[in-house]
Amino acid sequence: MKRILVTGGAGFVGSNLCARLVRDPENHVICLDNLFTGRMSNIQPLMELENFQFIEHNVQEPIDLQVDQIYNAACPASPPAYQKSPTDTTKTCIFGILNMLELAKKYDATLMQFSTSEVYGDPQVHPQVEEYRGCVNPIGIRSCYDEGKRCAESLCFDYHREFGVKIKVIRIFNTYGPNMDPQDGRVVSNFIMQALRGEDITIYGDGTQTRSFQYVDDLIEGIVRMMNLSRPDFLGPVNLGNPGEFNMLELAQKVLEKTGSQSKLVFRPLPGDDPVRRQADITVAKRELGGWEPVVALDEGLDRSIAYFKTLL
Repeated sequence: MKRILVTGGAGFVGSNLCARLVRDPENHVICLDNLFTGRMSNIQPLMELENFQFIEHNVQEPIDLQVDQIYNAACPASPPAYQKSPTDTTKTCIFGILNMLELAKKYDATLMQFSTSEVYGDPQVHPQVEEYRGCVNPIGIRSCYDEGKRCAESLCFDYHREFGVKIKVIRIFNTYGPNMDPQDGRVVSNFIMQALRGEDITIYGDGTQTRSFQYVDDLIEGIVRMMNLSRPDFLGPVNLGNPGEFNMLELAQKVLEKTGSQSKLVFRPLPGDDPVRRQADITVAKRELGGWEPVVALDEGLDRSIAYFKTLL
């Protein structure tokens, strides 16, 4: 069997990835998570499967597991989560990737680093292409995550050049869907939960800032394609996102319509270093990943997500 390690496997993206990987009976999936932001409820349906294994472990500490593939998704990904403990976030980014790179080097495994669109910071190039080097504040309140992920990318490519470690790097844009933590502070989960509870919907800034929202199933498809790509010369980084661009007011209005909520919009000051515009250029992904592109439209994805969050209430 192919032994596959997913760090951060009890988190939002990690748990969806584990669920996809265990469908193949030839895969033995090892989910590693310290449950800082991951949740056991996300992987509970997988716990009884013979080809699934859970290990509670912090990637900041080394671990010895003989594996063939490593998906390194371990790191808090929402601003409230990573700003709650910024030094620990930086340690997770740096020590975590170092430990996983050493593991990949030892067992000749292929490692995929889950990087982020946050490496572009508050971009001056729009939409964002992989060649753009970003506009990041190295000492701001988001830098623990932004710079931590940038350093992790650097370490991946240095290990590849110096030690021949097989790497792949993806940059994930805003993603939403089932298994999101309803309290994680990200905009889609915030809007849906506030609308379902009849609470005011909180919009930071004037609501004209934009994001491109990708449904999690589309992301997982891109991730699996990238990992199993037979071309050894294409390492990434590659953007995985939905190029459709929406502002926060448009998103809030869609959520209100779909939930039938009478919630009111309230406006709060924009947090520090919050990007004004964010949109994925996926030209490289479409070319290199067999024509991959998102297929779930925002309206359909929101319907599925609202149905999921209703089950939590």
